[in-house]
Amino acid sequence: MLRGRKTVGKGEAVAAHYAFGPNEDDAIIKHRLLTRTTTTRGEPPLKKLQKKFTSFVVEVEKDADNYNDCDRLAKAFLQELTTFEIPLLKSKAVVDANVREKEQFNELKDEINSQILQVQAEIEDLKKQLEASKIERQHKEECETIRKLIAMQPPRSETEKMIAELGKEIAALEAEDTATSRLLELRKKQFSLLLHVVDELQATIEDEQRSLIEEMKNSSDDQKIGTENPTGGGDAMAID
Repeated sequence: MLRGRKTVGKGEAVAAHYAFGPNEDDAIIKHRLLTRTTTTRGEPPLKKLQKKFTSFVVEVEKDADNYNDCDRLAKAFLQELTTFEIPLLKSKAVVDANVREKEQFNELKDEINSQILQVQAEIEDLKKQLEASKIERQHKEECETIRKLIAMQPPRSETEKMIAELGKEIAALEAEDTATSRLLELRKKQFSLLLHVVDELQATIEDEQRSLIEEMKNSSDDQKIGTENPTGGGDAMAID
């Protein structure tokens, strides 16, 4: 990843001590660059150039034969113009360098923004992978728990053996239950028969008791009649 360089100007450290605002500073700097008045000492270069040009024009406009003076003033003006042009060329070179640096900075900025977007996309992908990894790990832990539970269980052969023994026990219990049910049904029938016999026997006994009571009552009545009529037999014979 490219690293941007931070350039600090000479005026940054003392910018707070200026008596003008940022907008006024920009206007002053622009004016100084145009007029080449970068210093407060001496005459401004543009004013000096103007004076040279004015002197040359005044000398040319004279009617006298002053070719040498005009030539001298023209050379002085051209020299001053060259002197004034050199800083302009330097400034232009600085401006071009600044423009190129700005373009490089913009390219670097675009590249950094592209890298930031790419890193953000990679972060999102990593987040998704992390979530998928968490889910996969959870599934693995669940599978491991199930595997441990399965490992704690007895082997399949023992389980099948236990199932077979339980099946036999169930069959034996079912057979025993069937036999018990049949025996219980038989006992019910026998008990019902016994109750029927007991009822018939009780009825027979009651009948015999009633018959005995009636016989005893009849016998007692006969005895009473015989006691009251001891000669009942002679009278009957006499009547006959």
